[in-house]
Order: sequence, then C-alpha cells, then structure tokens
Amino acid sequence: MSWYWAEHAWLPSGLAHDVRLEVVGDRFGALHPRQRPQPGDEVLRGVVLPGFANAHSHAFHRALRGRTHGDGGNFWTWREQMYAVTRQLDPDRYFTLARAVYAEMALAGITAVGEFHYVHHDLDGRPYADPNAMGHALVEAAREAGVRLTLLDTCYLTGGLTGDGHLPLDAVQRRFADRDVDAWAARVAALEPDATTRIGAAVHSVRAVPRDQLGPMAEVTRGRVVHAHVSEQPAENLAAQMFYGATPTALLGEAGFLGDRFSAVHATHLSDADIGLLGAAHTTACFCPTTERDLADGIGPARSLVAAGVRLSLGSDQNAVIDPFEEMRGLEMHERLVSNERGRFTPDELVRAATVDGHHSLGWDQVGQLAEGQGADFVVVRADTVNTAGTKPGQVIYCATRADVDRVVVAGRVVVEDGHHELGDVAAQLGKALADVREHH
Repeated sequence: MSWYWAEHAWLPSGLAHDVRLEVVGDRFGALHPRQRPQPGDEVLRGVVLPGFANAHSHAFHRALRGRTHGDGGNFWTWREQMYAVTRQLDPDRYFTLARAVYAEMALAGITAVGEFHYVHHDLDGRPYADPNAMGHALVEAAREAGVRLTLLDTCYLTGGLTGDGHLPLDAVQRRFADRDVDAWAARVAALEPDATTRIGAAVHSVRAVPRDQLGPMAEVTRGRVVHAHVSEQPAENLAAQMFYGATPTALLGEAGFLGDRFSAVHATHLSDADIGLLGAAHTTACFCPTTERDLADGIGPARSLVAAGVRLSLGSDQNAVIDPFEEMRGLEMHERLVSNERGRFTPDELVRAATVDGHHSLGWDQVGQLAEGQGADFVVVRADTVNTAGTKPGQVIYCATRADVDRVVVAGRVVVEDGHHELGDVAAQLGKALADVREHH
C-alpha cells in the first residue's frame, strides 16, 4: 500500500486540489480531496491525471515519421509508402520496433494502447509456425514497455472496393489476410488475455471485408470490443454507395456491429443518417486529429456525434505524432476551425475522451479514472516548465506537451520517473529498431 499527495488531481468530478491518493496493489484505494499531506505520503507536484488511452495505433507506421510529410499526394499515395514498410517486418523486428514505440507512448503519458493489428503472416501470406507470431510480438512488446494493450486483431479479406466490386488481394496485402472469417476466428481463438492484455477485434474496413462476411464477423465477435475504419475517405463512401447502395456505417449496422462495444475509427465523412445510427447505438468514434490532418483526411463531425449520443476516444494512428495533449487539443481546435467558435469541448470533455472513454473503447472499463477500485494508472504533468509555467491547473492540457510528463504509473508500477523510461534510452532503441527495418528495405 502506498499513499500519494497531489497538488492537483483530475477526479471524475473534475479538477480537485490537495488530494491524497491510496494505491493498494494495482488499484486505487481511498481518495481524499482537500487534505494536507500526511507523514509518509509521496508528494506529487504539478497536475495528476488518469493514464491516457491511445485507442488507435499502427505501431509500424512509426517508421514513416519525418519521411513522407513533404511528398505531396494524399492518403492513397501515402498508403503505398506504408505498404512498403510492411515488407520489412518479421516477428523479431516487429517486437523490437513495437517495444520502442510503446515505450515512447509511455513517456508521453499513454498507459493503454489499442493496436489495430493486421500484419499477420509472412511475405507470401503463409502463416508462421505460430500463426499469431506477429500478435504475440506486440503483446510482449507492450508488456516490456509497461503499458496495457488491447490487441485489435483485424480481419482483412479483400484488396479494396470499387463501384464494380471488391478487388483481389495484391502481393503486399496477402500477409494481412485470412482465408475467410472462420479462418480469422480460428486463429484469433488461440490468443489469450492476461492482466495487462485484452484481445479485441477489428474489421479493417468495408473495403476489406465484403458485405456477406460482415454478418458472420459480427456473430463471432459478439461480446468483444470491435473497431473498424469508417468513412476515413470520401472515395470509400462513394465505392460503398455505388456497389452496395449504402454507406459504410449502414453496412456495419445492418451486419449487427453497432453497439456500446463498437468504435468507428476516424468517422470523418459521415451523413446525418450515419451520425444518427452511431448515436442511437451508443457507439464510440475514435478521432485521430494529428493523422487526419497530416493525411489530409478532413475534419470529422465531433460535436454532432457527441450531441447524438456517441462517446469520443482519441488515437495516434500512424504515430507521426505521439502526444495525447496534441490529440486533445486537435479535437477542440479542429472544431474551432469549422465552427468559428471557441470552447466547443470543455477541458473535462477532452480529458474524458483521452482517458475513461478511450479505455472503455478498448475494453478496460475498470481503468481510466482516479477513483476507488479503478486500476492505478496515472500521469504526473509538471506545472513549472517553459510550456506550463503560469498556467491554471485546469487548463494545463492546452499548454502541456509530452515533454512535460514527469512520472507515469501503470497498475501501481512506476514506468516513467523524472521523464525517463525504466527501459533506458528510448531514443536510442527507436533509432536502432528503425535502422534495422530500413536496412532490410
């Protein structure tokens, strides 16, 4: 049992001051606002927040940071560069890269990540001796980096969708694909959750999973959290309308996916009817602002989704930026650009998206709040840096960056102390892992 005293702490009711927090094992015990520190309490200066949930990540995309942004083009041209990286991955290289990427996330205050995982097989599309070798590499990488993981094992069956129908898999996509939903389900059944791992599921998109496979997929994933890329690009909507006469959201709803455990990733180009369907089903929409602007995807209808009853979560997606403060700010600032109004989301709403609702989308319903009985995951943000000096504690999320994260605790375990990860020099580990991937390019 440990006791901490925080100058400022973000409780479910909002920002509180002079808070004593008890940690018993891997969970919070009692929390007492407006109390002075007691002998033996560890004093936490700055602002203490729940650990952040990164609800949408592709770890291997980190290899593209700083290498594609000035090339012009659009999402589809960027995708070809991303596909090239997948050719260099095997279980060992993926483990080394992902461990460094997840450690970078921990340094930024991320304590749980949803990995949208679709690089399953070898280069020729043949299963490894362990059919889940790549997934197991990600699980072990997160464990060593000290973060919780929801492995969103992704069903990927076809090479795309046009107005004339689904395309065959190309040479790169073969390693993403299982034969059909039954083969996908049989492989995923061998993956086991543990204390810091959840096994979720994902539909890559309606481009990659045909309509006749969506219903069976919904059946075999009943009870799990399920994510899907939804309407990230207008071209996806157009193809779905031309071939199926329905939007991606409508297709997923028809199949039975929409519900409290479903997350629509991006949800950028939605119709009013789509928003109504997602809201009526109490789904989550995962926005990834730094990626959506980098790839010129567009700005999604965040405020309209919330008004309809949708939760919001946040993700780093391509990991060109790993900074939960930047994602929170992006959610608000993008809304300001399209509405010409400030304060579209309150600080409490932004923190909720980055914490409790993000964890909910990943199946961690007992994590994400500084509250008794919740998992003891928290982040200490310094209030005395060049970014944060002089700010009101309740507005620190508008000023702080990942560099201001001082301490990160996951399940009661200190993973980051004084801004340093327990694994050591994360920058050096990233450099080595990235060099190894590029050496095999």
